[in-house]
Amino acid sequence: MPDVVYDLLDADQARPVSTELERLYAEVYAEPPYEEGPEHVAQFRRWFRDHRRQPGFSLARAVDGGRLVGAVYGYTMPAGEWMEPRAGEPPEHLLGVPKLTIPEWLVWRPYRGQGVGRRLLAMLLDGRSEPYAILASNPAAPARRLYDRLGWQQHGTIRPKLIPPMDVLVLPLPERR
Repeated sequence: MPDVVYDLLDADQARPVSTELERLYAEVYAEPPYEEGPEHVAQFRRWFRDHRRQPGFSLARAVDGGRLVGAVYGYTMPAGEWMEPRAGEPPEHLLGVPKLTIPEWLVWRPYRGQGVGRRLLAMLLDGRSEPYAILASNPAAPARRLYDRLGWQQHGTIRPKLIPPMDVLVLPLPERR
């Protein structure tokens, strides 16, 4: 995708992107199997505001012709914390260390299957100090198969209130030198 421009933003730089990110979230999650509506977008708005305040926040984005077509963001989850609501204890080697938690990884449908999402994830993971990345995935989503191919491994399930149960996936990150 030669016209797509990629960049990495910190929390202050990501604030003005909030409205565009909400639009992308609404488009992606309106699709099956999610079929989310306005109440989910409102929840995302609150979560994103809170996530930007977390240590280690970073957002990788892809823009084409001024339109946000992809984004992934994350922040540092401290040692001792895990995905909520907990559905069992994770292994100590995961619980006892900080992790890069990735709440959202979004690519607009016309840009899927063209490497946009992989490039965004690579940008977000590059140079992180955490030994693991962690995210939750709907087991019925097409993206779930991509996570398997990329080496993510399931370490439990969470059961959020407004959405179906989600697989908790973990990816070991290369040691930073």
